[in-house]
Amino acid sequence: MAKQASLMFYYVFTIFIITTSVLCGASTEEKKVHIVYMGSLPKGQYSPLSRHRSMLRQTVQLDSSVETSYIRSYSRSFNGFVAKLTDSEKQRLSNMEGVISVFPRKTLQLQTTRSWDFIGLQESATRNAQAESDIIIGVLDTGIWPESESFNDKGFGPPPSKWKGVCEGGLNFTCNNKIIGARYYGGSRPNSTQSARDGDDGHGSHTASIAAGNRVNNVSFFGLAQGTARGGVPSARIATYRVCQPDGCNDEDILAAFDDAIADGVDIISISLGEAEATDFFEDTIAIGAFHAMQKGIVTSHSAGNQGPSYGSTASVAPWLISVAASRTDRLFIDKVVLGDGRTLVGKSINSFASPATRYCNEGCLDKKLVKGKYVLCKSNSGDFEAFAAGALGAIVRNEPYIDFSDVVALPAVLLSAKEHDLVLSYVNSTKNPQASILKSETIKDAEAPTIASFSSRGPNFVTPDIIKPDLSAPGVEILAAYSPLDTISFTFDDPRRVHYTLLSGTSMACPHVSAAAAYVKTFHPDWSPSAIKSALMTTALPMSDAKSLGGEFAYGSGQINPVAAVRPGLVYEALKEDYIIMLCNIGYDAKKLQVLSGDTNTTCPKLPVTASPKDLNYPSMAAEVFPAKPFNVTFHRTVTNVGLATSSYKAKIVTNSKVNIKVEPEVLTFKSLNEKKSFLVSVSGSGLPVKSRLSASLVWSDGTYSVRSPIVLHTQSVRA
Repeated sequence: MAKQASLMFYYVFTIFIITTSVLCGASTEEKKVHIVYMGSLPKGQYSPLSRHRSMLRQTVQLDSSVETSYIRSYSRSFNGFVAKLTDSEKQRLSNMEGVISVFPRKTLQLQTTRSWDFIGLQESATRNAQAESDIIIGVLDTGIWPESESFNDKGFGPPPSKWKGVCEGGLNFTCNNKIIGARYYGGSRPNSTQSARDGDDGHGSHTASIAAGNRVNNVSFFGLAQGTARGGVPSARIATYRVCQPDGCNDEDILAAFDDAIADGVDIISISLGEAEATDFFEDTIAIGAFHAMQKGIVTSHSAGNQGPSYGSTASVAPWLISVAASRTDRLFIDKVVLGDGRTLVGKSINSFASPATRYCNEGCLDKKLVKGKYVLCKSNSGDFEAFAAGALGAIVRNEPYIDFSDVVALPAVLLSAKEHDLVLSYVNSTKNPQASILKSETIKDAEAPTIASFSSRGPNFVTPDIIKPDLSAPGVEILAAYSPLDTISFTFDDPRRVHYTLLSGTSMACPHVSAAAAYVKTFHPDWSPSAIKSALMTTALPMSDAKSLGGEFAYGSGQINPVAAVRPGLVYEALKEDYIIMLCNIGYDAKKLQVLSGDTNTTCPKLPVTASPKDLNYPSMAAEVFPAKPFNVTFHRTVTNVGLATSSYKAKIVTNSKVNIKVEPEVLTFKSLNEKKSFLVSVSGSGLPVKSRLSASLVWSDGTYSVRSPIVLHTQSVRA
């Protein structure tokens, strides 16, 4: 223990963007950058660039203004463009034939030695090595640090023959047989970086290594979390798409990366960034890109967001992508402060310092001369920022508002609960010469894990409340993975420490766990659709406790991923492009726009019953929004495909603590061959739910070998208030 002496954080087809300067004498309206989304690329002879410029000429009227308005086209995987438009020009474009949506550009936000073992994907797990080496994960993020040991290509052969991408990493960037492709976007913006190198953030290196980083021995954070760092599919290849610049992640760049990644031939898209709130599917660039990825058989894994624990805070709501919440592993970082009277108090922080003991100083004394060599007793959980800036030796911080995870701190600091912080304050006030020492952090076993982190965004899904979001949870708290050695590891660049591996928390870290899990399943089932892979991950997920995670299924979806079990799910719920089109019909999209979206002029909206809703999508979970305090009778239609034993019989079991009637018809599904399909109905009825309430149950199909579990959730409209 450190000597004691006198005593004084926290740490975002066809599309097009348009900007034009104001036409002299023609308009005084301000021009803003917009994305013009036009769905799938038309079949036959079609020049996207010519069409886009022609549309602009009709919109802005003067040919000379087209050049100043036009920014870029999307033409490899879907149809659209970006341009500067006034409000009236936006309206004219919106009314044109073939346009699905026109919406303003937005800036999206960025949202491991133990985690893979915790979820059961151990190094000894059965693997299809050759198939894994043929998997390409496209990471849309801040770039990558190519010199990291996590990304060296020792032992890798040439890229898979299906790869159609390029290495255009820009300045000071070289690809290899591990990082087989690199592109960067937004390079013309002020203060942008002309490279795919993750030099000033570290976020992209971290997420890429969680998904597909090599096995690297003896990794730690200044001795903490010692072990072997590895991705979930360490033999897979990586294609990096830098969509974020120092000023943010613009959605026209994200769409450009989707356009490229789909055409380049990636198998999985991992995107750990997003909007602050849910929006219409076709004004959501990630939903747009993921739809076209789905059409090409590509799984998109997306972080649910870090706006939790508020209800309805997730912006990742499209049913054709996998929305990922962040859960805790069983490794918990703690720190301790030892008071001069011998008491030891336990708090939170990732503190790599073993500091000497010193005197206390209250927060109001943040005078550089007064705090030198002393600890500052701070009243809020951002107090260590001020203490560091003032040059204090360390900080003892009140954890309010409460944070349930640890961040890397720039000085010896510990976050204490309000109760224990009050004990310190009482000690300081009752002692003439109060003393303390802050110890280096340590790790302990968290018996409560897995639980959902407070920051992880929750449902319900505001766009389609009858579909549960997020879909799954995965480790996203205190994850050790690769990092840029140029970036700070704490909240300030004045922190001189630089590392190759660091600890980060967020749904950004959870997302690549699911990306890798999807890739792992795909190595065994290369012909499975994105929805079949998603279903396998959801129906084999480990159930989580409503009592331990605020929001229940709106926090964790179907539960925590179990990649090994997902390889053999027994049954899958499959939804293809046509199924999503019908769902879009159900929520009011017209057939003409859906023809443009799908690229199929034969697309129609079938005559649907009045009761048709998104709950009828063949989704692996079941949800319905009902009116509060009124009797309800909800029916879910589902179809499963047999991917287990050729001859099998599955019996239905309902698990619930709720006083409702749930019936399954038929109660037994008998299969005589692989890939055979069977349909069933689930009926849920009751006398009414209270305002702001949620009813949870689950359906489990079992044949004695496989268990196929689907959560069932009914919730009231007022739960969104």
